[in-house]
Amino acid sequence: MNTPIFDFVKSYNDGKTVRFHMPGHKGATALGCEGYDITEISGADVLYSADGIIDESEKNLTALYGTEHSFYSTQGSTLAIYAMLFLATRGSERPLVLAARNVHTAFVKAAALLDLEVEWLYPEECEHLCSCGISASALGEAIGKMTAKPAAVYVTSPDYLGGMLDISALSAVCRECGVPLLVDNAHGAYLKFLEQDSHPITLGAAMCADSAHKTLPVLTGGAYLHVSRDYPEFAKQARTALSLFASTSPSYLTLASLDLCNGRLAADYPESIRSLAKKIASIKSEISALGFDVLESEPLKIVIKSGEPLARHLRREGIECEFSDSAYTVLMLTPENSDAELEKLICAMKSAEKCDSKTAPKSPAAHERKISIRSAIFSPSERVSAKSAEGRICASPTVSCPPAVPIVISGEVITSDDVALFEHYGVDYVEVVIE
Repeated sequence: MNTPIFDFVKSYNDGKTVRFHMPGHKGATALGCEGYDITEISGADVLYSADGIIDESEKNLTALYGTEHSFYSTQGSTLAIYAMLFLATRGSERPLVLAARNVHTAFVKAAALLDLEVEWLYPEECEHLCSCGISASALGEAIGKMTAKPAAVYVTSPDYLGGMLDISALSAVCRECGVPLLVDNAHGAYLKFLEQDSHPITLGAAMCADSAHKTLPVLTGGAYLHVSRDYPEFAKQARTALSLFASTSPSYLTLASLDLCNGRLAADYPESIRSLAKKIASIKSEISALGFDVLESEPLKIVIKSGEPLARHLRREGIECEFSDSAYTVLMLTPENSDAELEKLICAMKSAEKCDSKTAPKSPAAHERKISIRSAIFSPSERVSAKSAEGRICASPTVSCPPAVPIVISGEVITSDDVALFEHYGVDYVEVVIE
């Protein structure tokens, strides 16, 4: 598969052209990568009105994922989330979205910008802030109880703890109800290339956002917006939707890495993903045999029910995990992790102490909503101590990243249980609406 963006950027840099254009570094090599960092010069195409090398590269990506069209983002899956919500809800004055509660804060900010009304899907049992198990029957029941049909259903899968929803069953319910299913698939760009293709678009989602940089060999910020062949109308307007929220200065370093990744995905990288998935399954078994509780999770994550003490031990052993809290430690792996690194993990786990996980305080499933998300975020607000926030209306949600899942959604009343969660997650201050 050709790599038109990278080839152009390399050729331009090799040509030693005098750069009387942005960026200001002019290709000088203080960092070593500047020569490949260009702007929309002649021949470089324009990301959100692409008809040249970017369009050609996106068509390669589209062929790899089997979509109506797949679009690049250099601003992460956050931009893709904004765009797909805009596409699914445009045309309505106050569109309604039915969303699983464990949304990333990007969803909340998109809801504010688009003035979305949101009804929440809650899991039957709330095991963790990041998790929200939703069954097809629960989704169908929730849609059936709504007074108006939602413009879209929105879920996160995989979630931060590696939990995966039955997207095939959820999408079947959405099709029956005439509602597009949108998936935050930030952690699952690689799912397309497993032995059993588990990508949301393959399983029936209308659109999904993939953070390519999270699980594929792509620079930070590289992401995809995928549109299903069943929804060509969304693809026709996608560049407009992306440009509405995007910078007019996309990173060509990131674009080149997305382009190069196509070449690797068209070659032997999928086999490397499949091979690693088998190795990780074996490693999970080895860690379980050591007495640790390893969660069932997506193939390229190892999630251990043992929190911060384990993460600190791994750090001392020269291993940095993706995320840890009082209950869980999350490790994300890709084929770029060598066999030697996998062996180092196993050795480190053999010397780790088994500590009881501290379960986070439970927040009530439903919160009292006083005002809309938009009104809350755009209202005058003040920063107060989390301990004194009970009874106040949440303004801009305060979260840690990772995992960037809000404890309280903007517009909701903060409860005593929420205050306990703030303390548990080390949130000292929150933004509240000035009433």
